[in-house]
Order: sequence, then C-alpha cells, then structure tokens
Amino acid sequence: RLYPGPAKICRKFDLNMPNHPVPTKIKEMRGTVRSDRGVGDQEAQFPIPDNLPNPPTILKRYGRRAWWYYGSLLIEAGLFTSADKLALEMLCKAYERWIDSELEVLQSGTVLKSESTGGLYHNPHLNIANKAFEQIRSLLKEFGLTPAERTRVAAIGSNPKEDDLASLLFSDINE
Repeated sequence: RLYPGPAKICRKFDLNMPNHPVPTKIKEMRGTVRSDRGVGDQEAQFPIPDNLPNPPTILKRYGRRAWWYYGSLLIEAGLFTSADKLALEMLCKAYERWIDSELEVLQSGTVLKSESTGGLYHNPHLNIANKAFEQIRSLLKEFGLTPAERTRVAAIGSNPKEDDLASLLFSDINE
C-alpha cells in the first residue's frame, strides 16, 4: 500500500471531530474557564445591547418570528452582542427558507412527475429544505442553542428551591 489509508489519517489528525473555538461567555457558563489559557486576552469584545434591534427587512414572516424568539433567548443569556446581528440574521433566514421549502414539499409531495417525459424526480424544494436544515443546525450550535450545547452550559441564576430551603432552615437566625 502506498498510503496509510483513510482510517489511519482520520485517527492521526482527528478529521472527524474539529475543535471550534468556544466564546469565553459560553466557557464561563460551562464553568470551564481556565486562567492559564489566557482566556479573553485575544478575544474581541463587542458591546452587549440592552434590547434586541428590529429584524432586518430581508426577513419575512417566519424569519421575523425566529428573530424575536432566538434573539430574546440570546439577549437574556447575555450571548448576543452587536457583532452577532449578521449571524442571527443568517439563522433566521435559513429558518425562513426551511419553513417555506417544507410547506412547498407538503403541498406538492416529495416525488414529482415530469410533464414532458412522465418520469419521477425528487422535489427540488426538498433539497433546499435539507440544506437550510443543516445551516440552522450549524448556526444553533454556534450560539449554544442545541441540546448538546445546553448540557455543557451551566444555568446562571439562583435556584428557587435552594432559596426556599435556606430561608426555611435559617428563618430563626434572620428574625
């Protein structure tokens, strides 16, 4: 054999599992920030807006709904900065394209019949929907909004059950 083969190359360079840089904010929420790694030294800092800006005019019905939904989630989590507007727009446009394509597939079916030859072919909207779905999944991962990403991020805020238990146990001390 002249070359080691794909299995050895993948194991050597780990091509199946790329390591994407993780924003410091997500590392803080996960509890994995390490001071010896120079966290935040080279990372660009952008202002965090108080409110979500209005959706871009390119977004229509479903894209606008996604903008307000995902944008408010990101603002509340402190993960949205002024530099993230384009990425959120891309997510919302892909979502809009996915919904529109899926509605077309529902209306006309996944397999169509050619009027000229009578042959069967896949609905082109199915390919558009599949591509948009992959874009959505990729962008949701970038924002930390997939189930796998959420398991890696610790919740910020107080636990009401712990507060209630603490106040119940130590109510005599406070009075």
